[in-house]
Amino acid sequence: MTQIDTLNDILKARHSCRGFRPDPVPDAVITQIVKTARHVPSWCNAQPWQVSVTKGAGTEAFRQLMLETASAGGVPQPDLPWPKGYSGAYAERRRTCGFQLYDAVGIDKSDRKGRQDQMLRNYALFDAPHVAIVHSPAELGPYGAMDSGGFVTAFTLAATALGVATVPQAAIAAYAPQVREYFELGEDRLVLCAISFGYADVDHPANQFRTERAEPSDIIEWKE
Repeated sequence: MTQIDTLNDILKARHSCRGFRPDPVPDAVITQIVKTARHVPSWCNAQPWQVSVTKGAGTEAFRQLMLETASAGGVPQPDLPWPKGYSGAYAERRRTCGFQLYDAVGIDKSDRKGRQDQMLRNYALFDAPHVAIVHSPAELGPYGAMDSGGFVTAFTLAATALGVATVPQAAIAAYAPQVREYFELGEDRLVLCAISFGYADVDHPANQFRTERAEPSDIIEWKE
C-alpha cells in the first residue's frame, strides 16, 4: 500500500461522530494526537494553535455550562463573525447534511422541537468524554485562525488513525465569553472551535450516515 492509499483510507474513515461511549481516552493517546497534528504548516512557522483539553469532571462541568447557556437562549458572541450566508452548492451541501442527520435519528423535517433538541446535542458535546478548545492569538487574526484550521484537520486525522472519533464544533464558539472564562483564557486569545472526542458509539443512530464530497472537477479551476 502506498502512502497516498494510507492517507486516503484515513481521510475516508474520518467522520463527524455524534454519539460517543463514556470511556476516557488515555492521556498518552491524546498527547500522541497533538504530537502528530503539530506538524501541519503555518505562516512563518508561527504554530499559533493551542488546545485546552478537558477530562473527567472538567468535561462534565463544561458540558453543563454550555447546555445551560445555549438552553437559556443566550445571544451568540463568537470571536470571529459567522458566515453571512450559504448559497448555491454550499447551501445544498449544508441542507443535505442536516437532512441526513435528521433522517438518521428519526426527526421529521417539520418537527421544530425535535430539530431544536438535536441542535442542543452540540452543547452536550454529543456525550463525548473529552473536548479540546482550539484557540489562537488575536493579534494574528484570520491568518492565525486559518493556520489553526489545518491543525484541526490534522488532529481529527491523527485521532482517526489511533481509533479515536472526533467532531469539530463551531457551535461552541458561539459562546466565546463563557468558554474564555471557563478555561481562563485571556482576551488576547481567539476562541475558534471545539473538537469533542472519544470512542465512537458505533450503534448510535447519528453515526449511521456519511456525507459525500465534491468531485475534483468541481474544485479545480485550470488556467492555461
